[in-house]
Amino acid sequence: MSRTMSARAGSPFNCDSDTVAYLSLSPNGGNDGGKRMPRGIGSANMNVPFILLLDARIADGTKTPPRLLIGFHGVFVVAPRANWKGYIKVGELSCPVALYTAASTSDRVSFHIVNRETGHRVHRQMVDADTGQEVESEDIVKGYEVSSGEYVFLEPDEIKAAVPQSDKTLELDTFIACGDVDTTFLDKPYYLAPADKASAEAFALIRKGLQEKNVAALAQTVLFRRLRTLLIRPSEDGLIAATLNYDYEVRPAKEIFSDIKTFEIEGEMLDLAKHIIDTKRGEFDPTKFDDRYEEALAELIRAKIEGRKIKKKPAPEPKKVSSLLDALRQSAGGTGGKDKPAPKKTARKSASAKKSVSRKTAAPQKKAG
Repeated sequence: MSRTMSARAGSPFNCDSDTVAYLSLSPNGGNDGGKRMPRGIGSANMNVPFILLLDARIADGTKTPPRLLIGFHGVFVVAPRANWKGYIKVGELSCPVALYTAASTSDRVSFHIVNRETGHRVHRQMVDADTGQEVESEDIVKGYEVSSGEYVFLEPDEIKAAVPQSDKTLELDTFIACGDVDTTFLDKPYYLAPADKASAEAFALIRKGLQEKNVAALAQTVLFRRLRTLLIRPSEDGLIAATLNYDYEVRPAKEIFSDIKTFEIEGEMLDLAKHIIDTKRGEFDPTKFDDRYEEALAELIRAKIEGRKIKKKPAPEPKKVSSLLDALRQSAGGTGGKDKPAPKKTARKSASAKKSVSRKTAAPQKKAG
């Protein structure tokens, strides 16, 4: 089932909000089949009208997650859809909550595989690796390889039966200091919010309690067929829930760091390193993170649409550095014009030089007297 509605950007439109699942930008009057323009590609220089498409794409009862897209003349917002709904519980206090995706790659530039000669999209087919014959969907089954070329088949019903049972409850039974979290185990972030207005007060109480004690909570529930442990911490407006990697999924650090030699770092090198760090201190601001690859792709697509060539940027010339200490000195010299620390040995020589000059000038004065 698929229904597409289009309206010029900035113009009003009517639709059932429960069926709207997708907003897309179209540069050619809505005749592109609902293709979404990648972020950063649209510009006033394209000389094409932007159209907002509302596409209620529904497949097997699952709607495409909605997005916020900025049109040429305004902003259109579609309410987010929860990935999971259940209850959060602390002791005997509980309230309905909803889990929403916090990070998504849906706004990245994406491509279709196309036949260069015909311009038509190419579809993948399941083919038997030995016979080369196409395999029908009803003949495809999951298999676990027990030895070379020998498999144990697992039917969909058998896999479904292995999914753990869940009461859809996030019970906060362990609290840890926020600073004690090993970020290596963090998997994917989610927003946790009240499921309805009636549960907002209980939710606010739980959030405030975590905030006042400066702690995070551990809870478990079944998400996407697996029993997952979540780290839940307070934010200014709600709760942030991050799924955690299992212990067997995280490689031991010793596998990587065991061969690193131990060095004694001190003196001028350590002073310069600390100085560089001090002069470059800042605040965590994700808006300043540049996705250069994404920007380059967007610029390349813009150039293709507008029929112009991309000028290659010259590669930066590497600086020649003779030693680690020279590299630190060059880095300290380019830290915003702030004074770099004087090397300790140089300072001692300067002090002794002053004493020597003082004695030399003092001696003739006594002789003259």
